[in-house]
Amino acid sequence: MTKRTSSRDQNDSITTNDLIGRINRVRDQHSRIEAEARPGESNNEVATRLRQENVGTSPSTVRRPPKSDQQLDLFMPALYDVGTKDSRSIMDVAVFRLSKKEKRAGEVIRYDLPDGHVEVSSGPAGMASVWDYDLVLMAVSHLTEAMNRYRDGKGEKPGRVFRPHVGDVLKFCRRADGGKQKDDLVATCLRLNTTHVAMQRTKKAKNGRTVTVSEGEALISRYKIIANENGKPEYIEIELAEWMFREIVEGKNPEVLTVHPDYFLIDPGIGRFVYRLARRAAGKTHAKWAFQTIYERSGSSGTLKKFNFTLRKLIEANDMPEYTLSEEQGQIGPVLVMQYRSASIATCEEDVIGS
Repeated sequence: MTKRTSSRDQNDSITTNDLIGRINRVRDQHSRIEAEARPGESNNEVATRLRQENVGTSPSTVRRPPKSDQQLDLFMPALYDVGTKDSRSIMDVAVFRLSKKEKRAGEVIRYDLPDGHVEVSSGPAGMASVWDYDLVLMAVSHLTEAMNRYRDGKGEKPGRVFRPHVGDVLKFCRRADGGKQKDDLVATCLRLNTTHVAMQRTKKAKNGRTVTVSEGEALISRYKIIANENGKPEYIEIELAEWMFREIVEGKNPEVLTVHPDYFLIDPGIGRFVYRLARRAAGKTHAKWAFQTIYERSGSSGTLKKFNFTLRKLIEANDMPEYTLSEEQGQIGPVLVMQYRSASIATCEEDVIGS
């Protein structure tokens, strides 16, 4: 990093040189894409191919799948996440911690949004992590599949309680099937049950009046662990939060987001948060979010500088499922461009989500 001096002219020179360096790097990248292009290939297709051919030049942010992945399970449902308009405040912020090391016990994270705010608070066991939330995603996925069968007249209407075998949880979440992994699920249930999400939103009522609605609920309402004669967990029973259950079962065609199964293989917590953000904001096109805004919505306890460093590592690796990541300069600072790999930038909006 270049140190600042007391000379304004020197600072201006540093800024200019940095900008020229960025321009030259962009030109070099564009020249390479043009040189490597095959007949009929678009620039996006060339960039994607070159990235795939150069796997390993940058540290991967996606871990290797476990050996159990080789065992095909025909009854495994697709992966879904709640994505309706009513849950948008939840999808735009991290309702869990993104760090594996920091437990954040007894802490409160507050997100101020245009129509209200969201507060995430944790108990003495620590705040639920983005990896703990995998269990919620599994419950949402099974509930969505069960509701699809119910609407097709092929099954009964499901309830809020989800009771999977521990081995099925680890397989669905693409984790190793070991004793430690099974024991960890007990702590996962405790953290999910003691991490509370409170929302306050201002909106128009049916009579036209402006009202403020405050509500809150834990990420799961309750849980039960059934262990075998050796004291090892065998089954987990959890009850989904009422708001989450309501958004899936109400309406003929609830808006749920399909999630790529490789989401479970994304190793950094920030990487998982960025994928969820891209899935909701970009969909099948693309979206642009300011680094600063992503940092504020992530609940990160680190500095913005460290957060931006991690974001740039994600961009450099560029191995996120479904989306290509790139950086461009915006009016308030660096901007993350999340581009669906099969989409054309020419068909996308140019709005940047910033603070």
